[in-house]
Amino acid sequence: MSTAPTSRSHRTMLSRGRQWVPPAVTVAALIVVVASPDAYLQASISRMAPFTVLAVSVAVVTGHAGLPTLGQVAPYAVGAYTTARLALAGITAAPVHLAAGALAGAVVAGVLGAALVRYRGTVFLMLSLAVAELSATSAAGWQAVTGGTDGLAGIPAPSLAPVTPALVDDRAVLLYAATVTTATTVAAILLLHGPRRLLLLGARGNEDRARASGHPVNRYLWLVHTGAGAVAGIGGALLIHTHRWITPADVGFTTAAIVLLAVVIGGATSLPGAVAGAVAVLTVRDVVALSAPGHAPLLLGVLFVAAVYVLPGGLAALPARIRHLPRPRWLTRAPDGSSVAEPVARSMS
Repeated sequence: MSTAPTSRSHRTMLSRGRQWVPPAVTVAALIVVVASPDAYLQASISRMAPFTVLAVSVAVVTGHAGLPTLGQVAPYAVGAYTTARLALAGITAAPVHLAAGALAGAVVAGVLGAALVRYRGTVFLMLSLAVAELSATSAAGWQAVTGGTDGLAGIPAPSLAPVTPALVDDRAVLLYAATVTTATTVAAILLLHGPRRLLLLGARGNEDRARASGHPVNRYLWLVHTGAGAVAGIGGALLIHTHRWITPADVGFTTAAIVLLAVVIGGATSLPGAVAGAVAVLTVRDVVALSAPGHAPLLLGVLFVAAVYVLPGGLAALPARIRHLPRPRWLTRAPDGSSVAEPVARSMS
């Protein structure tokens, strides 16, 4: 009796099971952190959330639209300062902040995108660099709105609704930040799924052919840039919710460069990979670097070089590369004892 159907079914179950490994590991880690009595750990993890949302925004523009950008800090900054001003004015409802941040970020990204999406490659990157520098300069100079170089501090904590208490407990803030980050990332993944993803892939791979087929490429890119601005605006609102202060340094070139680095490390075409890259970069910069004061840039450089050479596809490609490693013989047996091993002499390139 042939064991081919059994073997195929066994491989299918293994493949489906592997798809749930990263989310399961993430949920398990979050449960451990939430259950931990260490309030500092919970606060540290929650403060990674705004950066990860910004990384998702950059991955949308860089990885899916094919436009390497440093300029997503502009809608990020606008979303953050809009939220801060609303909170200081007495409007502390978190849903209002998130909606206002998304709207403000989308408007700014839409205006910038109208001028930027006609360019490609290095020209787009340099123009986005100018946007990043102008964002920090404007934040430092607009004293009446941004507080100038001193920034804004003492921002009231948000609340989920008028009748609910403010989010001041570290565990509550962590759960809130994780929920917003997850929801934003999943929404971005769903919006880029299916025909939209294929259109962007075709436009990125052969723009001339896409235009010849009647597709308005620049319009597509503008829509993506605007949508990514809304995501960045949500990240800016989350920055205020988790930090409750902001300075121009939080929205300047350094942030723009590090988040682009995180996206490359995580995998530019993978939004979950961008989240993983952001967490890896912040862990190296803010945790590992504590044992080597003053060497955070060096450690980030080592991480970047290692990621490029060891994982060309970023952290998002790690599960696939692990699957292609030679497995012990006992792992290649189906439940009935028949062998389901496949040749593993495949290129790792």
